[in-house]
Amino acid sequence: MCVALWSSAVPQGTKLTGTIIGTALSGDAAGNATESENTKAMAFDGDFGTYFKAYIGPDEWGYNRTWVGLDLGEPHVITGVGYAARRERSYKLQLAMVEGANEADFSDAMPLYIIRDEATPSDVMTYADIEVSRGFRYVRFMSGPSAACNFAEIEFYGHAGVGDDSRLYQLTELPTVVINTEGMRMMQYKDDKIASTVHIIADGGTYLLSKTGTECKGRGNASWEFPKKPMRLKFDKKQQVLPDAAARCKKWTLIPNYGDKSLMRNKLAFDMSRAIGLSYTPYCRFVDVVFNGEYQGCYQLCDQVEVNPGRVEITEMTPDDVAGEALTGGYLIEVDAYAYSEASWFQSDRGIPVTIKSPDEDEITAEQSAYIASHFNAFEQAVFSYNYSDGDNGYRRYLDIDSFLKYLIVGELDGNTDYYWSIYMAKERGDDHFVVSPVWDVDLGFDNDNRTYPISAKNDYLYRSGGSVASEAMAQLADRIVKSDAAAAERIKYLWSDARVNRHFNPVYYGKLVDRYAAQLEQSQQINFRRWNILNEYVHQNPVAMGSYAAEVQRLKDYFDYRFAQLDRIIGFVDVAVTDPSIDQEALEEEEPESGVTAIGAAGMRSVITTDGACVRFGGDDRSDSYTIYTCAGTIADSGRCARVLSAPLRPGIYIVTTTAGAAAKVRIR
Repeated sequence: MCVALWSSAVPQGTKLTGTIIGTALSGDAAGNATESENTKAMAFDGDFGTYFKAYIGPDEWGYNRTWVGLDLGEPHVITGVGYAARRERSYKLQLAMVEGANEADFSDAMPLYIIRDEATPSDVMTYADIEVSRGFRYVRFMSGPSAACNFAEIEFYGHAGVGDDSRLYQLTELPTVVINTEGMRMMQYKDDKIASTVHIIADGGTYLLSKTGTECKGRGNASWEFPKKPMRLKFDKKQQVLPDAAARCKKWTLIPNYGDKSLMRNKLAFDMSRAIGLSYTPYCRFVDVVFNGEYQGCYQLCDQVEVNPGRVEITEMTPDDVAGEALTGGYLIEVDAYAYSEASWFQSDRGIPVTIKSPDEDEITAEQSAYIASHFNAFEQAVFSYNYSDGDNGYRRYLDIDSFLKYLIVGELDGNTDYYWSIYMAKERGDDHFVVSPVWDVDLGFDNDNRTYPISAKNDYLYRSGGSVASEAMAQLADRIVKSDAAAAERIKYLWSDARVNRHFNPVYYGKLVDRYAAQLEQSQQINFRRWNILNEYVHQNPVAMGSYAAEVQRLKDYFDYRFAQLDRIIGFVDVAVTDPSIDQEALEEEEPESGVTAIGAAGMRSVITTDGACVRFGGDDRSDSYTIYTCAGTIADSGRCARVLSAPLRPGIYIVTTTAGAAAKVRIR
């Protein structure tokens, strides 16, 4: 990663001079606009006793557009910067951003450095080395959030040259998304569509996607009311935003996870969706977002849920598809409690609100709208009919049952109390079935909703235990399927049990996944929670405020420790065949390293259990390590020091075994 390094030494390169540029007006001691006090020139006068304080108008508090910098006359490669805080205002420089541009309005601005420190010294210069290879004519220090600059001194170092894009700056190890709106226009209303230039920098500063003519707008429902705003980007042409993105599309979303202080709940839910085999799981990457030179925080760059290759892969309709088989699809709909506020929606015969997502609201015809409403009503009627469970004439004629049940499983496992508040369904042309997916909007999941907290106290499905539903009819519909239909009830047991045994649905796997994501997020979460100091606050529907990021992460892991076993009781657990390729069947059945051994774990981990399940040994006879043996239900079967006799023999079956030395494996007792 290309980084800027803090230094106490003057950076390499020449100290640069140029025409001073920046926010037009200064602010006096009372906060009034002035052209003679605390001016931009004072940030370059070599006097720590003076400073530049920008004027912020009464309508601009909470949105930062104040800055000061230099027009260098020609591009320069910047090798370092220096800065000093105004006396008694050392905290004001936190999260100030250094940027470079080649357009005078900074519409193409890129970050060079961010000041992470909570306090910056006064009366002394702090220096940072910069390793960015592109040359810039215009350079500036952007004020930290609502800080009105308050720079005592700033300096730029470098050398003339246009440079290249071989090394760019990422704020952390995560990709950096930079959004520069036309005229630094703020996003005041959700439906404001603002022309923007977008840069996405990744792979240690060696990858760059840079596009002008990109539309930026707000998005979300409840989340739009948060200070950390959700956004949608729409490029003028289809883009693969990062090399690992599955789709080339115009529309992409930036999810703020404001109320999710782990910053990873959505991504964990997507992992569950992918593992259980839902037809579409949205692409997702953790990113840092810079909006008009102001650090906005850690976000998730995600798909827009839409009909498109690599996303919801059904036939995309045109306004000409108004008769015959062409009229039958494809459609993307959302059972949606907010449907009443949408332009293209209907209410079912029993009162379920449904938004029509595709065809788009500005392209859908009256025939198409009438058809999909009629088809949904036919599905609904079949669910509530006397022969609803009939395989040929009941609701299965209209519903892909496995997708419905898998979606419910993920919603239950991730604890998303809103999974029937919003549920996407797709219908392909020529196929009567609704297919349920994707999982979406899980910031209230994993016991993060005070309306259902603590989930550990629930003894039934969440939608029947205080969870939100789009309408009472939606809950009744789900009951008819998962509670009243015996075949569906047995099928969900099988799907759950298969996921437990073969798809890593266990607390050990997800605990390690949480740790992996926490490590990826470590640098970003530090500055995110400096930008949004909420770890001790209750925001959105938080039931608890843990006070630290580490504690928020641990709470997720604690959730997994009980939720798997809890769902074994609620859903039910049945015997299923072991099909996970990571379990070496031949090794389990044939490898006999010692007399009496019936199971051996993963390569590199010596795990021995006798035929009667009475003894376990890891890595020889080292008694300094401890082990824990989990059942597939997630409960602890035994634990203790390695090389010991178990407290009770293990029953035949598959077990997950871990040690304090970091080893982990699946073993089978015959």
